[in-house]
Amino acid sequence: MGLFDQVVGAVMSGQTTDGAASPLLAGIMQLVNDPQIGGLAGLVQAFQNGGLGEVAKSWVSTGQNLPISAEQIQSVLGSSGILQNLASQFGLSSEQVSGQLAELLPQVVDKLTPNGAIPDSNDLVAQGIDLLKGKLFG
Repeated sequence: MGLFDQVVGAVMSGQTTDGAASPLLAGIMQLVNDPQIGGLAGLVQAFQNGGLGEVAKSWVSTGQNLPISAEQIQSVLGSSGILQNLASQFGLSSEQVSGQLAELLPQVVDKLTPNGAIPDSNDLVAQGIDLLKGKLFG
């Protein structure tokens, strides 16, 4: 089983608190592959710049993931337009997006960094997006 099979399996089992599968899984994979954001490293850096470096570092490390709140997601990603873009893309409110990101983003980053480090290449992430699209929309 490949890395992205593991990511999809782990995260697909991680549904939102209301029991619905999150449509944001594909959106998260787009974020971690977006060169304008800087990929996964840029996304983690955004949390570090927003004062949540220890939280983001915990997702990358091999230890326990620290939780993040929807409000913290809003404070880091709200002004950049990321939340609004995801909200309009998936027909959700910014509050719904930030709540689901708070649940899913730590898991996704954790699964994409199994060795406790951000991968050098985003080629695998592109494959993960294709895999997610197939699992979610296929």
